[in-house]
Amino acid sequence: MVHASNTAVTRKRRRKVLKQAKGYFGSKHKLFKTAKEQLMRSRRYAFFGRKQKKRDMRKSWILRLNNAFREQGIRYSLAIYLLRHFEELGAINLDRKQLVEMAIEQPEIFNKLVDKIKKVSLSVNS
Repeated sequence: MVHASNTAVTRKRRRKVLKQAKGYFGSKHKLFKTAKEQLMRSRRYAFFGRKQKKRDMRKSWILRLNNAFREQGIRYSLAIYLLRHFEELGAINLDRKQLVEMAIEQPEIFNKLVDKIKKVSLSVNS
């Protein structure tokens, strides 16, 4: 019986892997085995990188908000707490990203919001 080889499919699969590994250093873009290993590693880094990006963006928003609130004379943690827990501020349901964009692009509205927060903070503390 004739042995049927699968060379066309194998070649296509290997070519696809080597094409994806284009630009890698050394044998990682030339040899199938090392290219495949590097691609697996790269995909793992990409997966974790997508998660890390979200954490980094949140850190960035918190830092920017902290600076914006400090310029107005209020602590970040207190401002966020009051925004979340006090009905006197109305139904302000803004996340950190929206607050940062407001602080940068619409500082007058952000200042009004901070003034409201300060009033609530004074009424809570007294």
